[in-house]
Amino acid sequence: MRFRLFIPCFLLIASHALAQSDRWQQRVKYQIEVDFDATKHQYTGTEKLVYSNNSPDTLQKVFYHLYLNAFQPGSQMDVRSRTISDPDPRVKDRIAKLSPSEIGFEKIRSLKHNGKPVKYEVVGTILEVTLSEKILPKTQHTFEMEFEAQVPVQIRRTGRDNKEDIDYSMAQWYPKMCEYDYEGWHANPYIAREFYGIWGDFDVKIKLDAAYVVAATGYLQDPDKIGHGYSKKDVKHKPGEKLTWHFIAPEVHDFMWAADRDYAHDIVKVDNGLDLHFFYQTDTLASVWKEMEPLAVRSFKIMNEKFGRYPYKQYSIIQGGDGGMEYPMATLITGRQGLSGLVSVAVHESIHSWFQGLLGTNESKYAWMDEGFTTYAQNLVMAELFPSKRDPQAGSTNSYRALVKSGLEEPMTTHSDHYNTNRAYSIAAYSKGAVFLNQLGYIIGSSKLESGMKRYFREWEYKHPNPTDLKRIMEKESGLELDWYWEDFVGTTKTIDYSIREVTANAGKTDVVLERIGQMPMPLDVVVSYKDGSQENFYIPLEMMRGEKEEKLYSKTTLLADWGWTYPEYSFTIDRNQADIVRIVIDPSQRMADIEPENNTYPATANRETPRARGEKVIR
Repeated sequence: MRFRLFIPCFLLIASHALAQSDRWQQRVKYQIEVDFDATKHQYTGTEKLVYSNNSPDTLQKVFYHLYLNAFQPGSQMDVRSRTISDPDPRVKDRIAKLSPSEIGFEKIRSLKHNGKPVKYEVVGTILEVTLSEKILPKTQHTFEMEFEAQVPVQIRRTGRDNKEDIDYSMAQWYPKMCEYDYEGWHANPYIAREFYGIWGDFDVKIKLDAAYVVAATGYLQDPDKIGHGYSKKDVKHKPGEKLTWHFIAPEVHDFMWAADRDYAHDIVKVDNGLDLHFFYQTDTLASVWKEMEPLAVRSFKIMNEKFGRYPYKQYSIIQGGDGGMEYPMATLITGRQGLSGLVSVAVHESIHSWFQGLLGTNESKYAWMDEGFTTYAQNLVMAELFPSKRDPQAGSTNSYRALVKSGLEEPMTTHSDHYNTNRAYSIAAYSKGAVFLNQLGYIIGSSKLESGMKRYFREWEYKHPNPTDLKRIMEKESGLELDWYWEDFVGTTKTIDYSIREVTANAGKTDVVLERIGQMPMPLDVVVSYKDGSQENFYIPLEMMRGEKEEKLYSKTTLLADWGWTYPEYSFTIDRNQADIVRIVIDPSQRMADIEPENNTYPATANRETPRARGEKVIR
């Protein structure tokens, strides 16, 4: 009886407390009010945070991110940028040269836990809080904070007065509770890579000079009092007057805002359930922004169809930042670009709404599940917006191959902050992450990949999925075992390289010998083109898959015996005369990221010693 009474009380704490039977979600509710001084580029604020501990653990400490402290000489972000072999050109040694009026900082004036002061220490970009009262499982606690901050000059993502003269890009601007999940606390120092946050509701009030237009995460309250394009009402504001911009953002894990005195503001409908807002300076290629708007609408429609419905009623594309960066319900992008560049960055950042905004994977640990999947979807969307005969995923595959050949590749299991080079991080996260999905479509079939991605989005939105969660979705959808793919392609730098070793005539038939040169095994589509114009696919499943894909891209497909991964060679016979064969190609769809594709075609040009010649076993 007591157990029955406990469940509804528990559910009142958080709507997403249980993601799966063995998974829970912490929950936050922010009330933030700031008074902004645009002459000093500083602000004071109060933050009330209601924290729901839905975990089975007792917490004796909590941690906050203080991201703006990274923009100070000697910070970990500064030192990392000055010591890495290939620094981000936007950062380099710029932080080290900041003057006191140009740095960023967040200072805590006071902090109370359930009305009582607590001990805390600022350690770089992390606020360490030692609690007097423990946070027991299934309880709610309130933290009240007073703080002050200074906006740094624009260097990376956040800041003031960027190269396009946007006044304020306010990302990572408030003390943000760190995430605690089934793996524990995630209180990583900020070095300008990725983010991870707790699902919750934000109620934010920004008091600022009325000359500024504010764009933000969430829904503006009382737009008729504000004007500035948020409503049809023409509102006149006195010089020097301050306005309070009040935004409500439900079910998000972060909050961003931007402000500029010269923003134009357009609103375009995607459908009756979604409006797109555009904020840009009218002197920076305004006509290009107008051309971009209907293409952004089409992008949302394509994503809704291919991956799942965007659930909010609004999304804002905002000129600001230092390139492009995603946030819940909004993005900051640079605006002085030609049409294709502007559309590309707007599409990429908005697609993050699915993989980072709604799924909320821990980007710091699994950047490829966010950046890579976003890149994969971006490639598909851009191919529809700007049709071309070129394979939309070819650029990602070529970028991955180039990284492999550079010798700089590191496993995708590497934490985002810990890659040895920026190049290795960016290509692993963006390019190899996109290749991962494209190649998964090769393994299980394109239709299973598409249905699997929809199921993934449907079952895991608001639940912080990890790589295994994705794997289990794809295994259930395809009926195949996929451990081997995750283990090798994600967890190692093993590469794929297959070749057509030998093609020989044999009594009116043709014998073919394939060789696995790379360390990573794969199933193979081997397509034979004949002189009569017909084609035949000889499909070789990988034994570890414990099954085969259902995809049939060719009118005739011959299913061959499984290939065990330890065997370096595999042979089969084509029931046609060798003279009838025009061409034999391994994976003509080019979805497999074979690092030496030139040896995938017969007639072969390579002249390597065969495993048979070395006395190794060959499977038939």
